[in-house]
Amino acid sequence: MRTELVSVPGHPARPNEDFTSVALPASGQGGALVVLDGVTPPREETGCLHSVPWFTARLGGALTELTVSLLDVPLVDVLAAAIARTADSHAATCDLSHPRTPQATVALARWTEATVEYLVLSDSALLMESPDGTVSAHLDDRLALLPRASLATDAMIDAHIRNKEGGFFTAAADPTVAARAVTGALPRTEVRALLAMTDGATRWVETFREGDWEDCFTYVRKEGARALVERVRTLESADAEERAFLGRSKTHDDATVVYAQW
Repeated sequence: MRTELVSVPGHPARPNEDFTSVALPASGQGGALVVLDGVTPPREETGCLHSVPWFTARLGGALTELTVSLLDVPLVDVLAAAIARTADSHAATCDLSHPRTPQATVALARWTEATVEYLVLSDSALLMESPDGTVSAHLDDRLALLPRASLATDAMIDAHIRNKEGGFFTAAADPTVAARAVTGALPRTEVRALLAMTDGATRWVETFREGDWEDCFTYVRKEGARALVERVRTLESADAEERAFLGRSKTHDDATVVYAQW
């Protein structure tokens, strides 16, 4: 298997809040990939003593272990167990009920010789390419479908739509949120490659309209994961003053791309 992982912080002076891993068990059978995008709080108060990178490292580490050690457990239950484990590690010191408690988007894939399973929660993306070159995008688009007025202020997001019915969901401290994820499975013979990205990289498609998801997959397969991030950075820098492309709260975001090909 060929794998390529790239994760670049949005600014060199700030820590990267993304997390990524690829697990290839020693047995040589199957594997998994994990991509998390930590949610940057807009203010200091989160009710938690810990940083977003602290949270994504622990949640990502738990997911990396559990996806390959609990092969018979559905990914929804794996995510729930990882969230619960992470919450238990700081429940005694932190207010995990705070709406801005550390949290993350999630993209997971796990494969065996027979099946490829996937799970997506919030706005990270997971693409799959079939042997004939067809690309399917597995997305949780609840955030993208919300009216822009609903996103007017961070306070409104916290109070009305973050981890709320009718809003969108992220992995924070409540294990039951795992049931809100977009999930599925395909026969292993129908998938020849995977591409997972945080929204700092999906700007190539969703913000700058360089192409569709199939074009994005082709670009990474031919040019590499780092080339995609570099192209996004070039587009962001060119638009830094005008902000002609709506929906960007900051010039650069943490950008993670993971490519896996059998």
